[in-house]
Amino acid sequence: MMPTTLEARWGQLATRLGLPVTLRDATYRQLTAAYESSGRHYHSLAHIRKLLETAEQHKALVHDAEVVQLAIWFHDVVYNPIRDDNEVRSAALAQEFLAKTSFPAERRQRVSFLIERTKDHTQPQPAADTDLHLFLDADLQILGAAEADYWQYARQVRQEYRLVPDILYRRGRKQVLEKLLGAPVLFQTPLFREKLDTAARRNLQAELRQWEKGGL
Repeated sequence: MMPTTLEARWGQLATRLGLPVTLRDATYRQLTAAYESSGRHYHSLAHIRKLLETAEQHKALVHDAEVVQLAIWFHDVVYNPIRDDNEVRSAALAQEFLAKTSFPAERRQRVSFLIERTKDHTQPQPAADTDLHLFLDADLQILGAAEADYWQYARQVRQEYRLVPDILYRRGRKQVLEKLLGAPVLFQTPLFREKLDTAARRNLQAELRQWEKGGL
């Protein structure tokens, strides 16, 4: 059974990786400090928990659970809204951590690969990579959430960009929404596509209309 607390989840993963206690604890402190920093509103520990729970719920689709879980833990560890290299920097931190472990080099690179693919969910994805597809869909599932949850997410993202003036944020956010709506595929797995695509496009359209009216 999957542990219920995030610390216990990390501890279970650390045990499977054979981490010494000092590295396990130091890395957990590093991760929680990043996700609990004052500028985080959506990209927080709650987001990490949701992805870990989703991966567990769909574990039958996962081939390399440790790689997927590591990608989840590290994929937003660096999150600066005014930079465009967060994914690369997050992957670099994952590699810095994994270099201290006996995790095989090929699997280390897989962790970075999964993280870096979150930079643009609308890009074509490699076929038949079910771990990548599930990871990306878990990361994007908020788009197809219930209306109230989606609007909470939209407001939280705006809070993360609070230093960006409304006129600039509105322009940038509309571009993001239009790009997502223009993507022929939002969700990579048939399961998530069937379950969430219609709701996601409805939510995205609603937010886009709201920005066209002036804002949230």
